[in-house]
Amino acid sequence: MRMVQVDSMARILLCLAVLSSKSFSEENLARLSSYSFGTLSDGREVNAFVLKNARGMSVQILDLGGVIASIKVPDSSGNFADVTTGFDYPQPYLDGAGYMGAIVGRYANRIAGGEFSIDGNDYSLAKNNGDNAIHGGLVGFDKKIWDVEFLVGLHDSKLRLSTFSPDGEEGYPGRVEVSVTYTLNDQNQLTIDYSATSDKATIINLTNHAYFNLDGHQAGSILEHEVMLNANHFTPIDESSIPTGVILDVAGTPLDFRQRKAIGLQIESEDQQMNFGSGYDHNFVINHSESGSVSLAAEVYSPNSGRVMKVYTDQPGIQFYTGNFLNGKLVGKDGAVYGRRSAFCLETQHFPDSPNKPMFPSTILQPGDQFASRTIFEFLTE
Repeated sequence: MRMVQVDSMARILLCLAVLSSKSFSEENLARLSSYSFGTLSDGREVNAFVLKNARGMSVQILDLGGVIASIKVPDSSGNFADVTTGFDYPQPYLDGAGYMGAIVGRYANRIAGGEFSIDGNDYSLAKNNGDNAIHGGLVGFDKKIWDVEFLVGLHDSKLRLSTFSPDGEEGYPGRVEVSVTYTLNDQNQLTIDYSATSDKATIINLTNHAYFNLDGHQAGSILEHEVMLNANHFTPIDESSIPTGVILDVAGTPLDFRQRKAIGLQIESEDQQMNFGSGYDHNFVINHSESGSVSLAAEVYSPNSGRVMKVYTDQPGIQFYTGNFLNGKLVGKDGAVYGRRSAFCLETQHFPDSPNKPMFPSTILQPGDQFASRTIFEFLTE
């Protein structure tokens, strides 16, 4: 494998030319391509990178927010479709697109009251979700242009993105260095490896906020999709979607997905948790055979297309969100209109509001330590 630092589009093309003159075949080079995705209103240029494998699967990733802008996979008849929502140009990703496809942090999900403490020191964050903080604040990792390196191998291709957050940015302590590596292999697996370090004690919780529809991003309702969540427990929420701090058994509730069932089967239940989330918008406690192991967290099947997506992770939780607040105002790729419950998210992460819930797994990152996490999205058919 060869690694190349990307400084400009001209440099990318030059590096590809150099690689082609070495031991890499034309097939190897076809695993990665890049082009300008457009310019933001503030003048920043956004680049797109396309990873492709030997089976025809492709993943488009932007250096803006590390956004997964497209995932094209076959259905049971071999027909390819793009199964993640997104846009044809970059500006909507900054203008309130619900973090579609982006790397979110420093802290994914909600922090109650936008406040937390470490070692007796109190910190205040922007309240960008009612009275709470969410997904890193007003200018989180989703709005940064990341530095990019790429690696092309015989059986996979990698895109490594890196950025930093200075001490005090968005109210968080410590200068945090972050890298996220996307790897696409020939088994139709997209692996996301996260890494972070800090020079002060801080909190960290990273995930990708891709929205999926296994019938195609423009196909409409996902209520017929069937979901299995490998979780015996979940963290119930209050009316502002903050976990109460207890951990409950899913048995006997609409949140029991231990056996695969249609999303729409109980989504309109009068259960209090369903009312609080306007549907599914909950953190599930993954059944790990041992702490820190990469385990199957979720499986989704579309009876219409025959596509299956499996999600593996080493994180303790997974947020299952059914697009309850999509309202048809977002016009995406190819003129697609993203209406309510037209896509779902499976965000692998630590639990929401962990900094204020000592009974939850800790999200504190100490200086000298490294945060590391892996999530795998695997695409199959049946």
